[in-house]
Amino acid sequence: MTTTAAAERKPQSTDWSDAWGGLAAMLVALPSAIAFGVAMYAPLGPGFAGAGALAGILGTVAIGLAAPALGGAPRLISAPCAPAAAVMAALCARLVSGGAAPESVVVSLVLVGIFSGALQLVYGALGGGRLIKYIPYPVVTGYMSGVGLLIILKQAGPFLGLAKDTSPMAGLLSPASWQWPAFSVALVTAAVMVSAPRFTTRVPAAILGLAAGIAAHFLAGLLRPQLLALDGNPFIIGAISTSPAVIFDGIRNNFGWLSQVGAHDIYLLAGPALTLSVLLSIDTLKTCVVTDSIVRSRHDSNRELRGQGSANIASALLGGMPGAGTLGATMVSLAAGGKTRLAGLFEGGLALAAALALGGAIGRIPVAALAGILAVVGVRMIDRSSLRLALKSSTILDFAVIVSVAGTALVSDLLNAAAVGIVLSILLFIREQMGSNVIRRKATGAEMSSKQKRLPAESAALAERGSETLVVELQGSLFFGTTDQLFTDIEPDLKVCRRLILDMRRVTSVDFTAVHMLAQVGERLAERGGSLVFSHLPASLPSGQDLGAYFRQLGLTHRRGGGRVFETLHDALEWVEDMALDEAGVPRPDAGELLDLAQIDFLKGLDKPLLDRMHLAFAERRVKAGEAVFLRKGGGHELFLIRRGRVRIVLPLKDTHRQHHLAVFGPGDFFGEVAFLVRTPRTADAVALVDTDLYCISREAFDAVTASDPAYGAAFYQRLANVEALRLRDADRELRRLQDS
Repeated sequence: MTTTAAAERKPQSTDWSDAWGGLAAMLVALPSAIAFGVAMYAPLGPGFAGAGALAGILGTVAIGLAAPALGGAPRLISAPCAPAAAVMAALCARLVSGGAAPESVVVSLVLVGIFSGALQLVYGALGGGRLIKYIPYPVVTGYMSGVGLLIILKQAGPFLGLAKDTSPMAGLLSPASWQWPAFSVALVTAAVMVSAPRFTTRVPAAILGLAAGIAAHFLAGLLRPQLLALDGNPFIIGAISTSPAVIFDGIRNNFGWLSQVGAHDIYLLAGPALTLSVLLSIDTLKTCVVTDSIVRSRHDSNRELRGQGSANIASALLGGMPGAGTLGATMVSLAAGGKTRLAGLFEGGLALAAALALGGAIGRIPVAALAGILAVVGVRMIDRSSLRLALKSSTILDFAVIVSVAGTALVSDLLNAAAVGIVLSILLFIREQMGSNVIRRKATGAEMSSKQKRLPAESAALAERGSETLVVELQGSLFFGTTDQLFTDIEPDLKVCRRLILDMRRVTSVDFTAVHMLAQVGERLAERGGSLVFSHLPASLPSGQDLGAYFRQLGLTHRRGGGRVFETLHDALEWVEDMALDEAGVPRPDAGELLDLAQIDFLKGLDKPLLDRMHLAFAERRVKAGEAVFLRKGGGHELFLIRRGRVRIVLPLKDTHRQHHLAVFGPGDFFGEVAFLVRTPRTADAVALVDTDLYCISREAFDAVTASDPAYGAAFYQRLANVEALRLRDADRELRRLQDS
């Protein structure tokens, strides 16, 4: 037998972690759901307590099965929750006070559940779940810690065996009100749950803790027999009456009542349905974020909303109460080993099995044992490491956010904590944006130049007037929080600057406040005869906004002082330099003029006999727009002098169709000197931007002339060396600028 065949025949071990997680979650979710259901129907009177309990059970089953199957958070446990109980109980009380019949109230509650689920489907379809991803980690940590504190505080009553009318805080401070049977059971449960992982990881700690708590309860019952009674025993869940006949009768009645609903009823229920849908969505997505932070995963928010909406519709149609992703049950499931969506399915399936077959056994589970499990989960949810944030001034605000969210959850409720978290998220975003520098780099015209190579006289004039030009490369968001910072940074420069270039390639957003400030800057420059110039306006910001169109709509680029727009920073710099040269009165070759050899800049001033001698060595050449003068790695060692036109030097990028723009040469200038001097292959391409006329001289022709007339060569090399020295100086300046940036 081969090794492969043997491996195939070898029985695979079964991973029961999801089943354990589902069981632990069910033991937490089901009793809570029963309590929520009873609270929801409480305004109808004691006679509807059983119906409320059944609604909680059906909600646990329906939501527990549908949400994990359809949702986008695999580890999430969904069940009836406190926000649903609060909204539904308030609606029930309002309808009862208005004189509505019990049957009408029940069908109204069913309709609200259906409508809220449908709205959640809409939220998911429209992408509303993505909003939760922008909540900062301090908010999530504060929410998680607040939930942990709430769990601990709300479990104080069953943990200590406090009377129902005793508040948790008062009970904690009054040891005389503690009852030893509950306290001992809870303490044993918590102790076993904490210490169990040190001895075994095969059985989830929560299961071992629950088993230890049940055993402790029955041992206590030997000393106090009333602890083992089922009726009237406050230390256990209590009897649950679940009969298939009762369940199906309720479902049949619900569908019969739905046929009697009118348009007016739907209108009256729209508000509660909208409120409930928002609260359930926030509660679910907050739980997803907290779960992600613990297990280091990512959920699909929109799919989860759609799954929760479908589950709530199914629950309502079956007569169950609405629900959401519940943090307590999810944490218990994770602690018990739940890893996938199967844990949620097990939770729903086991809730159904328990309700149908094990109702009496579930009723005998001590409440204190569940309180012990939840107390341990609550302690583990508190982010104690966040206390270190209070020790540094740079993180004190983050700590304040954590305390604010956790404190709101503790003194108010989780929904208000979520609202506080959203507000603080906005404030944190504004703080981060205001703290970041929107100016990436600033440089004057003396420090930065265009890729248009200038003749020596032009370069000297531009260097003299360089302080009149300011180039500012921006980054990030230009909005009301960073506008003042930007203006403060450039205001001193505006006193001497006449031409301001704003490079926008790294800008991610611009609001109206920023546009208004830029318009004021443009007006100040225009009053002094200056100009505001923009380059690299993004056609599509991350928000989808067309920045150029936005500027045009607001008149920033179409009024006095309005900015001129150029595609690249090079184009903007070239235009600004041309303006500066015109203002300085520096003569430049006419675009249509065909220069003679004596008009080439670095040959000006030479004796006519020497120029005539040179003229014999030069050949004339015409290159059409778009054609190459020479190509990289090509042969030839000619030097080219531009009589008319413009030539761009580009470097093709490896394995791409893009090119790196190196320089542009205009009339009166020269290029190709490196290959001419050292006889090496070309290192870049030279392409005519317009129809271009050239003088060209090969190295062979030059050597032939200088052999018979050394004075010719000496004069030529001297002029060439002077210009090359200036070019090397400019290159060195550019390299230092790039290094500093």
